[in-house]
Amino acid sequence: MLLGRVAGKVWATKKSPRLTGLALLTVEAEGRTLVCADCVGAGEGEAVLVATGGAARVAAGADLPVDAAIVGIIDP
Repeated sequence: MLLGRVAGKVWATKKSPRLTGLALLTVEAEGRTLVCADCVGAGEGEAVLVATGGAARVAAGADLPVDAAIVGIIDP
């Protein structure tokens, strides 16, 4: 799990039909930028908890092709 901050939205002209309805956000975490599936409705500038790998697939839905998912919003 990583702590990060939402930097913005990803706009895709075309993506997998299995990702329909799932927002993709960029997150700055540990000096790198990740594209994450948003499972909790996070907004730009919020501090978030990011799961990666198998944990991200479980959080987003086991059949979804994701490698990073926002699984929590950190309260200030």
